[in-house]
Amino acid sequence: MNKPYRIVMLGKQGAGKGTQCSKLAATLGIAHISTGDMLRSAAREGTEFGKLAQGYMERGDLVPDEVILGAVRDRLYRSDCREDGFVLDGFPRTLAQAEALEEILTPEGVKLVINLDVSTEVVLRRLSSRRVCTGCGRTYSIDFPPAVDWTCDDCGGTVVQRADDTPEAISRRLAIYEELTAPLIAWYEAKGRFVTVSGEGDFDAISDEILATVTRF
Repeated sequence: MNKPYRIVMLGKQGAGKGTQCSKLAATLGIAHISTGDMLRSAAREGTEFGKLAQGYMERGDLVPDEVILGAVRDRLYRSDCREDGFVLDGFPRTLAQAEALEEILTPEGVKLVINLDVSTEVVLRRLSSRRVCTGCGRTYSIDFPPAVDWTCDDCGGTVVQRADDTPEAISRRLAIYEELTAPLIAWYEAKGRFVTVSGEGDFDAISDEILATVTRF
């Protein structure tokens, strides 16, 4: 694949999309775009869609598709994405979002969709053990805690378990993911742009396989 790279990384919650997207983006010299981070950045910058998104996020409401897609469009139209490319982290999540993304990227569209496949058992184990700093958002786990008494090594904030990382909440989120994402996967498969990579095992080995997939495509 040549620049501009236009890559989407899909996968269940806890599949490791964020860390693998960061590694891939750094290796290829492209933007790593997480929808949540992008919306928060747009809100800080005071863009039109950032202001709209901030209102929903502050109320704890879901951000509507039209706002998310507006923010995505603004970000993907910037020079770094147009010239070098990007990897989208966990977006699109529905068939409607995928179709809208193709319109944003007309005429070429997304070049490659990588599905980071991890079993439900592994996801439940990973997310149930995850702990997050309330200050800076750094992620830890019960196996790899902060150095001192669940206090963040970076900012000194309190490290806690997120409310949506309990086994019951995770199971509900996974059910929604499967319901919404199955049609999306079939749609990309039909276009010949879809590849599945196992997200279980050694981190570096998974990263190497993802990079090899991009290189081959």
